[in-house]
Amino acid sequence: MFDKLNAIEVRYDEIEKALCQPEVISDVSRFKRYSKERAEIEELVEAYRVLRRVTAELEDNRTLLNEKDPEIRKMAEEEIAKLETRKEALLERIKVLLLPPDPNDGKNILLEIRAGTGGEEAALFASDLFRMYSRFAERQNWKVEILSMSGSDAGGIKELISLMSGKGVYSQLKYESGVHRVQRVPTTEAQGRIHTSAVTVAVLPEAEDVEVQIEEKDLRVDVMRSGGPGGQSVNTTDSAVRITHLPSGIVVHCQDEKSQHKNKAKAMKILRARLLDRMETEQQARMSADRKSQVGTGDRSERIRTYNFPQNRVTDHRVGLTLHRLGEILEGDIEEIITKLRTHFQAEALRQERTDTTREQGE
Repeated sequence: MFDKLNAIEVRYDEIEKALCQPEVISDVSRFKRYSKERAEIEELVEAYRVLRRVTAELEDNRTLLNEKDPEIRKMAEEEIAKLETRKEALLERIKVLLLPPDPNDGKNILLEIRAGTGGEEAALFASDLFRMYSRFAERQNWKVEILSMSGSDAGGIKELISLMSGKGVYSQLKYESGVHRVQRVPTTEAQGRIHTSAVTVAVLPEAEDVEVQIEEKDLRVDVMRSGGPGGQSVNTTDSAVRITHLPSGIVVHCQDEKSQHKNKAKAMKILRARLLDRMETEQQARMSADRKSQVGTGDRSERIRTYNFPQNRVTDHRVGLTLHRLGEILEGDIEEIITKLRTHFQAEALRQERTDTTREQGE
């Protein structure tokens, strides 16, 4: 492991020097490539350098254990205990950082939110969830663009697809896929009974053209007049687009724009993301077929979180985290949940890596 860390640190220093060279600075493509590579290993290199400093301090304090002065020895023992704890934490962090990176972590996402069981109450909660993610996106300086939306009579959302773009979008929100359950008293409930409704969330990495090749012959494109609210020009022109991908059977419909071309471009973006998601899901299923457990599947049929309004409570069932500040969370304060999830799934990935290594050594 340390040979690998040394090699990574050498490469980091090479990149740092290269980024100061005029010929690299003037070459936008090279400068971006080097900057991206540096960003990918920077946290690991910093952790490794801190580990070296802590290890050196440990050695210094161990030499003090030979001192005749008992007070100096006691101070050294206390310092050694602290440093050993810190060293163990750094080693665990470095092992996580050395895990193969998720190739999608740097991508933008398509966030799909759909009302499930619960009728209008589910549609209203779908609107609450989109607001929550939008508020969180504002905190991260991300851009949010609605690609497709279908509203309900009471002002909720039946289905919404949005593009979220910015730094680290997928890496932070990739564990949000699943069923989000809400428990609250609807405004229409005269008896004050608590109703349970559900909303499904899907987080798909945005697909590049080179990742998903789509042949024109595999598409059936239908154009039609838009339905629902949207003004005279939207509803009286053939601007809505429905694209059917014949090999997979995936159907995408987009009607929010007045322009047929814009609707088709948005629909193609959604189609690419869904095809990439299907390809990766099938690949993960093949890779995990011989495993007893699968880490971070993002199964959208899984109930992952409950939002209980009477108790002001949010519970994430995967990590056993319960927070009693539902109002703040629905306003976008979800950093604590995201951090807990990322730590949990990184630990699971590290455990799986150790299991795989042990199995390979045994073979």
